Amino acid sequence: MTVYAYAEATSCVQGGALRFHLARASRAPLHGSVLLEDVSADRAVSEEEFDGPLWTFDVPADLPSSLYRAVFTADEDASEVYFVVRAARPRSPILLSIPFPTWQAYNRAGIPGESVYWTEQATRASRVAFDRPGGGPPPERWEEGMLRWLGPAGYEVDYCSGLDLHDGAALLSGYRLLVVNGHDEYWTAGMRDNVEEFVRRGGNLAVFSGNTCWWQFRLEDDGRTMVCYRDAVTDPMATVEPGLTTVEWSSAPVNRPENSLTGVSFRRGAGTWGPYMQLMHEESYTTRFPEHWVFDGTGLGEGDKFGQGCIGYETDACDFVEVDGVPVATGRDGTPPSFVILATADLRHWHRYGQGGMATMGVFGLGAGTVFTASTVNWGNTLRDPAVDRITRNVLDRLSGPPAGWEVIGPAGSFRALTVCDSQLYGVGADGSLYRRDVSGQNLRWHRIDSGGGVVAMATPREASTTRPIGLYGLTGDDRLVYRDPGLQAPWTVLGEAPSGGVGLALVDGDLWAATADGGLWRLPPETAEWTLVDGEAGAVALTAMNGRLYAVCSGDRVRTRLPVAAAAEWGDLCSAAGCTVLTAHAGRLIGATADRPLRWRAPVPDHRAR
Repeated sequence: MTVYAYAEATSCVQGGALRFHLARASRAPLHGSVLLEDVSADRAVSEEEFDGPLWTFDVPADLPSSLYRAVFTADEDASEVYFVVRAARPRSPILLSIPFPTWQAYNRAGIPGESVYWTEQATRASRVAFDRPGGGPPPERWEEGMLRWLGPAGYEVDYCSGLDLHDGAALLSGYRLLVVNGHDEYWTAGMRDNVEEFVRRGGNLAVFSGNTCWWQFRLEDDGRTMVCYRDAVTDPMATVEPGLTTVEWSSAPVNRPENSLTGVSFRRGAGTWGPYMQLMHEESYTTRFPEHWVFDGTGLGEGDKFGQGCIGYETDACDFVEVDGVPVATGRDGTPPSFVILATADLRHWHRYGQGGMATMGVFGLGAGTVFTASTVNWGNTLRDPAVDRITRNVLDRLSGPPAGWEVIGPAGSFRALTVCDSQLYGVGADGSLYRRDVSGQNLRWHRIDSGGGVVAMATPREASTTRPIGLYGLTGDDRLVYRDPGLQAPWTVLGEAPSGGVGLALVDGDLWAATADGGLWRLPPETAEWTLVDGEAGAVALTAMNGRLYAVCSGDRVRTRLPVAAAAEWGDLCSAAGCTVLTAHAGRLIGATADRPLRWRAPVPDHRAR
């Protein structure tokens, strides 16, 4: 190639202008054609002429936001330059980032002084410029599959360069969902800070990528130089501002594992390189939580394989243990405790081919937002697989839309009473037994621990008092109020009589509240043994309390709420009950169950209503 070209930026807004620099190795005139192609749509957009070392592209205001390629041709020689056209204003709730920093990091890989690769080569560069040819997608084109799939699949998305996220707080504020795709390995502190804050404030992040946010780099020279020493000893920033040292995010002195952003890390992931890369096409994911919304419509069951080849040559994972056949994140590696493992791939045998480890697909809450991670490099190139296609649609649809309501946290079961005590979820099953499991978004198994004592409704106080110790309070089917200490085995003790036909029980500030099948709401203060009818038309079929409020499932499949005052009061409509007939609450969430349907939870906030 004797024609060389690069752009002055990796993105340009609609209606703006982007200047390109051109040169030739010979003294031949700089004259030729420019073919502009929309990479995502796989179509030619225009063909123009260039004459001289500079060519400016005036971006039409109506040119779709997308990834573009400008192919400069002079005689038989050609050079291609990739860039993004950003939307002047958001046209979609979805923003997709193109990993230009990673593309530039691999540009001229292995050439002494020309690339930050390879890690253990003494001749690697510590600084590389964006003002040079190259820096396009790698030969494997990890990002291309998803880019080509989105439009035909019915998704209109806006595009940005990964570098746009560095000062991207304002850009992100216009979107509901940021999508990271393919191989997005290099992040600045600004990129990471802005994305984390976006999610904490209620935005969502979908990571269809692997080896994500592995290296920290810095920008210098007005963003046109990429600095990555990959070594704290030689990076002068290590003694000035250690948190900006250009090493792996999880390494000293940065000590900021990427797990807190993505839930996973390449540290526990796997890699197969060089002549062994083709082994990735033999691997598949194993379904571990088929009831989760991510798998809706896939038809997958527990233990089913899917997505052969989607694993990619590099994967991310969290540290986890198996509990009763269910994977549970330990958090020892910085993974948030809310991380829910959806699928796993055991790639420990890859230690012969590069790095042995795992892949863990998962989802977790970060502040007010949600993060999904596929944890693989090649996800987008296997969207022809029906399960991969459906999962991707589920993620895009849910995370780009209004805040969701109920979320599945366990397999189907039949429970007639629920409560939470000492961060353990207790349930009385339809068989009359008492069961227990951790309160968690993971699909943990229930364990039978004792008899349910004939209980049909349960409650636990927020904190102990002289008259109400912390434990399990219950209404029985024969109209008794009973109590049981928490733990594996303990007797049920009768405390007294209860209103007839109890269907729900709650405890607020020492007061017991009971809902009955005839619509009554009853109160029992700690200083008396007499129940008092407070509301004869409450109409509750389930009752619980949290943070000084009563919550009830009422007619019309609605959750309603009111203050626990000893007088008739209006119930405020809150949200859909989603069929739940049993209710409890813990740590800011309502937890609901109904016969033969999965256990679910949700925040006690109003449903989003379309305007």
